Amino acid sequence: MTTTAARRAPHSGSDFAELNRRINALGLMRRRPAYYAVRLTVVGLLVIAGWTAFAVIGESWWNLVTAVFLAVAFAQLALVAHDLAHRQVFRTRQPSEIAGRVAGNLGIGMSYGWWMEKHSRHHSNPNHDDLDPDVAPEVLIWATKSALGRRGLAGFVTRHQAGLFFPLLTLLGLDLKLASVKAIRAGLVKRPVLESVLLVVHFAVYLSALFIVLSPLQAIAFAVVHQALFGLYLGMTFAPNHKGMPHPTGDEDFLRKQVVTSRNVTGGWFVDVALGGLNHQIEHHLFPAMPSPNLRKAQPIVRQYCAEIGVPYVQTGLIESYRQALRFLHEVGAPLRDERAGKSA
Repeated sequence: MTTTAARRAPHSGSDFAELNRRINALGLMRRRPAYYAVRLTVVGLLVIAGWTAFAVIGESWWNLVTAVFLAVAFAQLALVAHDLAHRQVFRTRQPSEIAGRVAGNLGIGMSYGWWMEKHSRHHSNPNHDDLDPDVAPEVLIWATKSALGRRGLAGFVTRHQAGLFFPLLTLLGLDLKLASVKAIRAGLVKRPVLESVLLVVHFAVYLSALFIVLSPLQAIAFAVVHQALFGLYLGMTFAPNHKGMPHPTGDEDFLRKQVVTSRNVTGGWFVDVALGGLNHQIEHHLFPAMPSPNLRKAQPIVRQYCAEIGVPYVQTGLIESYRQALRFLHEVGAPLRDERAGKSA
């Protein structure tokens, strides 16, 4: 999600200024209220339908199927919150933040303010080793220099991180919740009281529903399946976008910094819906406020312009995008594997 800094207009005369002129001439930055009215309604109905089915089925192991359905609905709700934060839905800040907190804090149990600030820093410096929080050395390592010297459990994870990537994504839903609570406690969000109240309401209603309707064992199983698949889906939505792409030095201009660090994923309308339009990652990073249905229309214009000015433009299929990301993770962990092999020799 982005702030004013990430949406700042380029300097006149830059390569991006000409592309920006072409995009605006076609009206691709205009709001799409009808599209978002339908999308928000559909996603809202998915969430309502999921919880209605949960209540109707009642105390039954069949509700694990509902957990799978709600994992998809929650991920789609998170993608809506992403568009709200980029002001793709509403032009002004206040309605965007109100709807974003309803979708984020109240809907899925994630701090909208914390994630928006974090995502803004990502958009400003994608894949930058020091400035992009999404590639900061944490559980997974995205730069070889960060892998060196890791020992114990951290070292084991780094050595095998390609194979552990998808299993670790199942913890993403829990991680988002824990990080949200930590950010609020540390005073890192602008409206801590409001965000705290909304999160408490979410957790209270969520847990009460599970333990009132289901047996204790069924409730725990539901939460595990629901949150694990939610995290897996959300992680698989964002993973193809930048993982395995070049890491910039910071000296690149706006257009090159955004294009060379991003990867598009090819596919039809189903991929657009499943990934919330983020499969057009290059266009999204160049024009974060562009409504997601317009990204597909902007794609051939951006690709042609990049060819004109000699900027690499990468796009691949969904499965291949995961292969490239996993291959990169495997390569980053190579020094630790080589070091361990040398000690064993």
